[in-house]
Amino acid sequence: MVLRRLIRGLGYDLVRRGKSRDVHDQLVAALHRHEVDAVLDVGANSGQYGRRLRRHGWQGPIISFEPQADVHARLLRQARPDRSWIVAPPMALGAEDGMATLERSAESDMSSLLPQNPTLQKLSPSSAIVDRVEVPLRRLDGLSQLQDGRFARMLLKIDVQGSEFDVLEGAKGLLGRIVGIQLETALVPLYVGEHGFRSALERLEDLGFDLHLLIPGYYERKLGRQLQVDMVAFRERVPG
Repeated sequence: MVLRRLIRGLGYDLVRRGKSRDVHDQLVAALHRHEVDAVLDVGANSGQYGRRLRRHGWQGPIISFEPQADVHARLLRQARPDRSWIVAPPMALGAEDGMATLERSAESDMSSLLPQNPTLQKLSPSSAIVDRVEVPLRRLDGLSQLQDGRFARMLLKIDVQGSEFDVLEGAKGLLGRIVGIQLETALVPLYVGEHGFRSALERLEDLGFDLHLLIPGYYERKLGRQLQVDMVAFRERVPG
């Protein structure tokens, strides 16, 4: 780590050569392969995804979005030393502008705009809802931070516990500048109204994105099966 910081201080970086079996190394390699110039981190929680990208070599801009005020404060502290990590004001993202009710879980990364279904309540009592709060709701394509065209090849990562399709709907005006989408999807739905893996894959394909990578998510030992997985899909550059 000391060597890497010294090399970065000289304007260079260390890049892993050869094949890596680490799926997050593969994700960062895909970001470089598709010339991504910014990552939109929707559902950032306290910055776990951003930290993971940094650990695996992504040094480009990250723009993070998180609606929970206390978690947002932790996210700000995490990102503050990193000049390329921007944290938007607290907000949820969806298909329209307005206000929304967020169901806050005792485990903050399980909070959602959708109610929990009985499966999640049975499997994870520690994720019980502790309160409900009103939060600002915004369309991604209406945010002033993204209107200047500074970023032309973005990856949109969405991890919002069941409302992913609404975020996609609210990003329609940016799709010409989004070359990759990382979408948390359900193999076993955990929220009322949540879309499953097959419909999510069809939605990505309808938007012109091809599946490139799968990243394991929530694994439930009680059932011995994977409940959630991230799809990473890219749209290839159209030859000029």
